[in-house]
Amino acid sequence: MTNPQTNLGTPKKLKKNALRVTPLGGLGDVGRNMTAFEHDGRILLVDCGVLFPEDSHPGVDLILPDWSSIRDRLDTVEALVLTHGHEDHIGATPYLLREREDIPLVGSQLTLALVASKLREHRLRETVQHTVAEGDVIKFGPFELEFVAVNHSIPDALAVFIRTSAGTVLHTGDFKMDQLPLDGRITDLRSFARLGEEGVDLFLTDSTNAETPGFTPSEKQITPVIDQVFRESDQRIIVACFASHVHRVQQVLEAAVAHKRKVGFVGRSMVRNMGIARDLGYLDLPENVLVDAKELANIAPEKQVLISTGSQGEPMSALSRIAQGNHNFVHLEEGDTVLLASSLIPGNENAVYRVINGLSRWGAKVVHKGNAMVHVSGHASAGELLYCYNIVKPKNVMPVHGEYRHLKANAALAEQTGVENTVIAEDGTVVDLVDGVASVVGKVDCSYVFVDGSSVGDITESDLKDRQILGEEGFISVIVVVDSSTGRVISGPDIHARGFAEDDSVFENVKPDIVKALDRLAAEGVPDSYQMQQAVRRTIGRWVNTQHRRRPMIIPTVVTT
Repeated sequence: MTNPQTNLGTPKKLKKNALRVTPLGGLGDVGRNMTAFEHDGRILLVDCGVLFPEDSHPGVDLILPDWSSIRDRLDTVEALVLTHGHEDHIGATPYLLREREDIPLVGSQLTLALVASKLREHRLRETVQHTVAEGDVIKFGPFELEFVAVNHSIPDALAVFIRTSAGTVLHTGDFKMDQLPLDGRITDLRSFARLGEEGVDLFLTDSTNAETPGFTPSEKQITPVIDQVFRESDQRIIVACFASHVHRVQQVLEAAVAHKRKVGFVGRSMVRNMGIARDLGYLDLPENVLVDAKELANIAPEKQVLISTGSQGEPMSALSRIAQGNHNFVHLEEGDTVLLASSLIPGNENAVYRVINGLSRWGAKVVHKGNAMVHVSGHASAGELLYCYNIVKPKNVMPVHGEYRHLKANAALAEQTGVENTVIAEDGTVVDLVDGVASVVGKVDCSYVFVDGSSVGDITESDLKDRQILGEEGFISVIVVVDSSTGRVISGPDIHARGFAEDDSVFENVKPDIVKALDRLAAEGVPDSYQMQQAVRRTIGRWVNTQHRRRPMIIPTVVTT
């Protein structure tokens, strides 16, 4: 097993007839998936997703993959292949197309339709799009692509088999092996076996559930649980799920019909995505069940169902606003039922439990994965991964899509089946496939790229640290006026605090210390205002830390006159 190394340098020029694989996101995180394949001077990109921020990213809207290592070579990109329509695989596409708007997009019908709606939101013209389906073969430059049907928690997901003169790669995307899928579309293991017979030099496999033993349960096992929630609810039902989970919405629609309830969609992305799924035939909408969500107010509560966004506790989502009591037309009442039909994405736990607490305060009964089987994963568990390794029999394995522990667990599974070379890479790790052997050859810069409002990439880790200090420790401003000729204090210090537990009067005790510090500088003949500001910062910082055990942000201003 090859583990990532910390002392890797910049990779050397790619050898002739070699294939270079560089993950630009998604290895070490559950999100912002993106991989670059380079061969014969050309680049193929697979996926371009976002990662949603955690509490340690205050003010950040989204986190993008880091494609800075290929930014000066975007003109060599042959295409961007999108394996399926989840945000962590397509959400960053508009930001990439801002930098080169004519990159061809390749994906299934539903995936490209979801991307097209995002491009319109970003006011980008639609680029050249190649709609593909399982079994299709298409060529871009030195890359020949064959697509394979895989089952996931969104319709129309595809794995991609990449043929080059340097070798072959099978990239699963996100997948599982549900043998009784709601839409009847199973993972095509026959094609996996056929490609294995042809020869898979490098197998990139979904690692998200590699630590989970056995097989992932079928989506059909959720149907009776949803039906039970409907049977036991005598008031309004709100179901929160991913805005792209067409199968889950279909189950809720069928339960609503069975229990004679009307359904309304709440949340912009839910309304948009389900409209696309309906128009393309992926969502079977029963007659006379769907109404405008605002019209549900005219229907008895026991006849209402709302399907909402916000299952991950996103602050601006419909469910979060409902929990806070500030949604513009949905207001909870005692006895309502809220069904969170999703699992927790790592890092979102606090946000989700905050929403659950908010819903409970309004008197709602909250059904979630912690107290009922209301969701099954869309990712292959350990048993399914072992099955795939035995079928494909790859020469080399590089786990993708997951935190480091998931990658390592996936590599261990591959080794159990006899795979001799497994490579654990992280974002920015460069892996070359040469003469059928994959090995780590270097590392490129690959950090988080933060989207903050209209700003992309301008916010740094240092900025986030400042925001955390402001949010957790508070802010103190100090203004002092000194005589420019003598350096002596002639006014102040005036001290004001925000986010600090004490009243401003508490700073009276430290003011003499600040004056003494400035007087010492004056006596030493130091007229530099920057050094005076630093003396003020050190003095009040030391005092606050000693007296109050706090480390607020301190902004000193020294005015000379």
